[in-house]
Amino acid sequence: MLNFKISELIKSDAATKNNISNMPDINSLDNLLDLIFYCLQPIRDKIKKPMIITSGFRSNLVNKLVKGVSNSQHLKGQAADFIINGMAPTQIIEKIKTCNIDFDQLINEYDRWVHVSYNKNNNRRQILKIN
Repeated sequence: MLNFKISELIKSDAATKNNISNMPDINSLDNLLDLIFYCLQPIRDKIKKPMIITSGFRSNLVNKLVKGVSNSQHLKGQAADFIINGMAPTQIIEKIKTCNIDFDQLINEYDRWVHVSYNKNNNRRQILKIN
């Protein structure tokens, strides 16, 4: 069973506030499905706690509005930021490291959330921290 919906990965407060579309193209949609199937759901299954997606796919305009980097994997539907209530980002990342879950990047961003990305057939398994 999947615990994620595409709608939560394309939801954007910035898009809603500015009345702009945040709909992915077919390639980004395919990437979002891979992200759910190969990263998000396996993480959810291992940690056994709900994950709150705070950012998923971003259109170019949404990415500019939120001051995302120009080469963000969010633009391709390859990344999501999330939190898990009751767990610090460091705890989440440590748990994921002990599991056999494939990912491109795991980033502890400002000790506030975890960024996870999946790049089919090109995963680097990087673990980073942004202060």
